[in-house]
Amino acid sequence: SIMRGCNNFCHYCIVPYTRGRERSRDVESILNEVLDLKQKGYKEVTLLGQNVNSYGKNLENPISFAKLLTMVEEVEGIERIRFMTSHPKDLSDELIEVMKNSKKICRHLHLPLQSGSSRILKLMNRKYDKEQYLELAAKLRREIPDLSLTTDIIVGFPGETEEDFEDTMDVVRKVQYDSAFTFIYSKRTGTPAATKEDQVSPEVVKDRFDRLLHVVQEIGSQKAGALQGTVQKVLIEEINAQDEHLVTGRLSNNSVVHVPGGADLIGKIVNVSLDECKGFYYLGTLAEGR
Repeated sequence: SIMRGCNNFCHYCIVPYTRGRERSRDVESILNEVLDLKQKGYKEVTLLGQNVNSYGKNLENPISFAKLLTMVEEVEGIERIRFMTSHPKDLSDELIEVMKNSKKICRHLHLPLQSGSSRILKLMNRKYDKEQYLELAAKLRREIPDLSLTTDIIVGFPGETEEDFEDTMDVVRKVQYDSAFTFIYSKRTGTPAATKEDQVSPEVVKDRFDRLLHVVQEIGSQKAGALQGTVQKVLIEEINAQDEHLVTGRLSNNSVVHVPGGADLIGKIVNVSLDECKGFYYLGTLAEGR
């Protein structure tokens, strides 16, 4: 964790009430922890925050999240850097430029949409609209062509109409997410949305949720096999839970890969031939000169 709390007060979320306002850790403590992890043999670190893009604004000496990333990248021995979660309203051109030019920041960005309807986004207090989100996604695709984009989507927020829902489907089709976490809206006591009277009926919500899930999975499966037949670097993380003769790791873009091997590979970044795509994961074999 590089920060605690949240200042955004999205109307469905209880976090600002339970964890308080944003508080960024000082840069030195973060870098010391990264150095400690490196000395213990870790190859990858993930920087966590409710909204990492607003990191550093409340420090005595303010610093941008993009600048923090460049400092973490300078730590020798750390080979991969991940982060989440990014709020679309705070994702800067500086951050995109740092990601684009980085050799360590993973080619994966989680960018929560929540809704594709500008009207619903305003009711959610998200502080961006449909067009702004689409422009940001297009910029990311343009500047970092090999980037994997994932998202969060809520179905059935109070007041959501069929037209609002179709706006969400439109964004999903245009952005072409690699995968998405889809949620049915649920009341959180103490949040503004919980007291709204225009709650959407469970039957309507389920129908919309199923339609959304179908499109998300369809797009995801179409995109999943893009790297089949290529050799890619995989960070091996663990023995496969279903087959002890396999180890499991991840590509930079967060795709899961299973490959024959033993515990001696855990923690190593190896070259893997991605022989077969099985939908949302690859089966591969160790490549020459691993």
